[in-house]
Amino acid sequence: MEGMMKMSSPKPMFWILLCLGLVMLVTVDGIQHDYGDALMKSILFFEGQRSGKLPHDQRMRWRKDSAVNDGSLIGVDLSGGYYDAGDNVKFNFPMAFTTTVLSWSVIEFGGSMGRDDLQHAMEAIRWATDYFLKATAQPGVVHVQVGDPYGDHNCWERPEDMDTPRSVYSIDATKPGSEVAAETAAALAAASIVFKASDQLYSKLLLDRAIQVFEFADQHRGSYSDSLGKWVCPFYCDFSGYEDELVWGAMWLYKASNKKNYWDYVVNNIPTLGYNVGEFGWDDKHAGLFVLLARDLDLSVARPEFQPYIQYADEFVCTLLPESPTKNVQYSPGGLMFKTGGSNMQHPTTLSFALLIYAGHLIKYNRGVQCNNVIVSPSRLIQLAKGQVDYILGSNPLNMSYMVGYGDKFPQRIHHRGSSLPSVDAHPQPLGCHGGTPYFESLNPNPNILVGAIVGGPNISDAYPDDRWLFQESEPTTYINAPMVGLLAYFKANPSP
Repeated sequence: MEGMMKMSSPKPMFWILLCLGLVMLVTVDGIQHDYGDALMKSILFFEGQRSGKLPHDQRMRWRKDSAVNDGSLIGVDLSGGYYDAGDNVKFNFPMAFTTTVLSWSVIEFGGSMGRDDLQHAMEAIRWATDYFLKATAQPGVVHVQVGDPYGDHNCWERPEDMDTPRSVYSIDATKPGSEVAAETAAALAAASIVFKASDQLYSKLLLDRAIQVFEFADQHRGSYSDSLGKWVCPFYCDFSGYEDELVWGAMWLYKASNKKNYWDYVVNNIPTLGYNVGEFGWDDKHAGLFVLLARDLDLSVARPEFQPYIQYADEFVCTLLPESPTKNVQYSPGGLMFKTGGSNMQHPTTLSFALLIYAGHLIKYNRGVQCNNVIVSPSRLIQLAKGQVDYILGSNPLNMSYMVGYGDKFPQRIHHRGSSLPSVDAHPQPLGCHGGTPYFESLNPNPNILVGAIVGGPNISDAYPDDRWLFQESEPTTYINAPMVGLLAYFKANPSP
């Protein structure tokens, strides 16, 4: 301050601009978020979810090799991939969706990530796609899950100690699973776009396999919820039907290959879908599909055949806006988006990601969205997405970050086996199936910080008890984090909406 006092008196306009600049540095609630730090941590989280033999450059050092013999029961190598959440099962349906959205994040916002974060994001994608290449290596068969979910959920043990059955569950022509196969094809196709510039051979391998897997999904139609029954339900049942995944997969194949037959597939099959415009997640792809489709259309040309797709994307926006007459989501008093069922935080991250992408497309054509009598600008959509991100990072009634390791106050007792149990370094002796129970029941903070993990979040009243027992609130998942990577990359480059 003394240095400023010695300066010559500036013109009044200088002071006005200076004050405005100072105000812009701080959010409305007084919290200035470091989106770059949050981005780095959101990507680091995936290293904590890795299965298999870990690489030498593994940054989350308390995690060690696990499930390295996956697939040996049927004579194949199915090591690698990700644990979906706080358990030790590899569920390919949500893993594939995670990979698709993580790839989409890089495709849209990789240029805003910075070299190191982009490299780590691509490594996270490749950790999944290497596994999917193994899971789809045999034509006409797709291995879609590794690990007996009942045996796993009956134990509380580190992935490094796992001694529950590592059963392999597969689909084929007699036991179809179009949704999980088509989502796997979408993941491989989207990832092929990510690697096209840096590794053409790998990109081609991914695209070729995506084409093969999609053909299998389309030719042998049926739901894996029916074929595999209790082994996938109630864990990751397909409630929305497999048709949305087939069109979603075809759209990603079109983007990756530019082959007209996939565009024709999309156009011919979209009319068969139920227009569930307000849903986007590991189960239901409708809203994401409509945004992805509209994203590739020239909004300045009023071609009648394209108008329905633009309308569906607009209707998606109108389901989310608090001021929209057709809103179908709830908001907590603190402003967090809410939908019923499952871990809630998957909704504000995934829906905000789609909202942000569509907003960028609307800006390109200087176009807004009309929700009955309410007209909304693209900047309003970005503002809404940013509000959800800021809430997650700590702009909420509890002033708590729901990303572990970000900020000064974050969840301490997350529902996650590896995080809640002492690491192998700290406790070299194996912990059996129920050996971890005292740690699960303890009120102590988790000994290992799963940096970057975003938990299920607070309830509709903005309350968060920070309790391992309450898994819907305290468990992180990969499909919560994947869209957050794209959101944070954007707001790192554009902190002011």
